Parts: sequence; C-alpha cells; structure tokens
Amino acid sequence: MPLNATLTATMRAVAWLGQPYNVFVMDMPVPTIVNQTDAIVRITTSAICGSDLHFYHGYTGAANVPWPLGHEAVGYISEIGDSVTSLQVGDYVIIPDNAHDGHYGQNHPLSFGSGSPDYGGLQVADLVIPAEYARVPHADMSLIPIPFSNTTGNATKELDYLMISDIFSTGWQALTYSGFSAGDSVAIFGAGPVGLMAAYSALLRGASRVYSVDQVPRRLDLAASIGAIPISFNASDPVDQIMALEPAGVTRALDCVGFEAVNAEGNRTDGIVPRNLLSVTAQQGGIAIAGVYTGGENSTRGAPRAEEIPAQVPFPVAELWEKALTVGSGIVLPLEHARALVDLVAADRATPSFVVSEVIDIEQAPEYYRRYSEHLENKVVIRFP
Repeated sequence: MPLNATLTATMRAVAWLGQPYNVFVMDMPVPTIVNQTDAIVRITTSAICGSDLHFYHGYTGAANVPWPLGHEAVGYISEIGDSVTSLQVGDYVIIPDNAHDGHYGQNHPLSFGSGSPDYGGLQVADLVIPAEYARVPHADMSLIPIPFSNTTGNATKELDYLMISDIFSTGWQALTYSGFSAGDSVAIFGAGPVGLMAAYSALLRGASRVYSVDQVPRRLDLAASIGAIPISFNASDPVDQIMALEPAGVTRALDCVGFEAVNAEGNRTDGIVPRNLLSVTAQQGGIAIAGVYTGGENSTRGAPRAEEIPAQVPFPVAELWEKALTVGSGIVLPLEHARALVDLVAADRATPSFVVSEVIDIEQAPEYYRRYSEHLENKVVIRFP
C-alpha cells in the first residue's frame, strides 16, 4: 500500500478531457501495486513535454477521457512489488517516458501519459501529503537509478537528471540514428527541447558545426548559447542559408519537429522538414527523424483533430536514393542510454537543464500549457515539495 493510502484515495492530476487547447487539474486515484514487478514512485519533479502538446492541440489522444498527462519525472521509490530485485524503497530514480513491457526485444514500450487504462501520467499531486505518485511496471527494467549522493540538496542537478527521462535521451538517440561520428557537421530542424538536446548532444560528441533551425528567437538564442549556429527560417529559406555555409551539404540532418512542422507563415505544412533534410544532407550522409509522425488515425473523443493529419507525407525517395543517404528513426527507450547520460550529469560534463525556463506548481499547469504552446516558454517543470 502506498505511504499515503490511509490518508486519501485521490490526488490532483493534469488531465486531458478531449477539448483542444484545454487541460484541467482534477482529482484522480492514487496508484497502487498491481503486479509484483511494479514499483510506486513518489515524484519530486515532472515536466511538460512537446509531445504533450500533440494531445493539447487535439491531434493525438486516447478515447477513454479524462486521463492524466505527463511522461517525464524523477523521484523516490516508496513501495516495490515482491518480484522487484534490483531496487529498494528510498532509491532515487528517473522514470523514463517509455517503460519496459517485460518482453525481450519489444519495440513498442508502455508510454506514460498517453491514455493507457492500466497506468496514468506523471503530472499528478497528492491532496493531503504534497507529493505525486506513479506506478511503474517492470520496475527492474524501467527505472533508472540516480547516484543519490550526487544530488542531495542540489535542485539544479535534479532538473538535469529529469531531462534524461525523455528529451536528453531522445536528442542523443536521434543523433545516433543519423549515423553521426565525431567531426561531422549537423543540421537540426527544430529548436524546441528535443532539438536543443540534439544540438547539445552533437556538440558534446564532437560535431564540427551544428546548425539549429527554428523561427522562435528565444529558442535560437538558446541554441547560440551552447555553440550552435542559429538559422531562422523567418529570414529566408533555411536550406539556402545552410547550403551557403556548407556548399556540399552537412554530413547529418535531423527532424526534431514531427507532424506539427510549420512554414515561415506559421501554417502547418506536411512533410516540409523531411524534404529539407534531403536537400541539406551531403552525398552518402545520414538523416534521422526523431519528431513524432502519427497521422491517419480516426477522430475520437480523445483526439478530435486526428483526421487533419494525413496518413502519409510527401517524401522524394528518388533524391534519397540518388544521394545514397541512410535513414534512422523510431521510438527511444531512455534506458538504452541511461548509464552514459547519468554519468555525464554526475560528472558535471552535461547540464541539460539549461532548456528549463520556468518551474511551477501543479495548479499553474493549464496556464503554462498555453504559454508553452504559444512558444513563450522553452521547457516547463512542475515541482512538488
């Protein structure tokens, strides 16, 4: 039984009710152990992600509304099932956005905050004891231990570890998907949190030049602050700008935007970023698609705008073939890179929390979803006492 179960059966949660551009903070059940491979984690911080905005905008979502949002968090284990062997109560851990489903080699893990009827999101808070609890399935294979002595009393360090739960891992893996090697030049389309983490990863891993493409000035300023070359597509065509600096093209190019990519006028334009990747990448280079593409779904109460996204986007395969480019894409499992990224943060060689623009209380979440959607924030974190 969770530590607070005798006090309350509900907690506050940021929930999606199927209405575009609207989230609510409401009461939802406190999680409990269901299977003996589960762990219950008392969360200390969680975050709002760009992927959450796909739900917020009404493009993706499950039909069984309401359900809690959120898939990035860190905290302390408060309870474990009898079959959990590598963890114990009190361990400080990262909850990855995608938990393991218990099957060897599976490619579609259990994703938090996406409407699963079996477990929920990570943006929730206890009513009586100010804290958040989450049930993590297959805890031995899902949770990422944090070196406790390295974080005691260090709030900034905790935010660094929080970034490993999704965006730092995703940016790191996106670079790997492209076939990156030290010395490569890289163009990254999108300077949201994942795009900034991809640029940061490229610089950490020895890229010769990194171009960061976006239209939001504050994002481009952040990219420049870490050593990337900002490319604003408000000014002119980003492909032309990059090719003027890299006449043969860059070695690697990454899509860190996905299906909500827009043109210079701010209108969603299907396939614009994948086409730009092909145009800026050098012969025999590599591209990676880290942004989410989930079009063609039927409209449901949970995703009323799903049918606006096409099942297919235009993609010039002939150009891909003529250039002999490689392509990498797919979902990211943070556990695959956890040890390397935790070690970088622990050794003060990486501080990915530079993307965080605001730390809020859970009751402020609706306002900060709006601000994040309007590009007034870079990355928003919800902190619990």
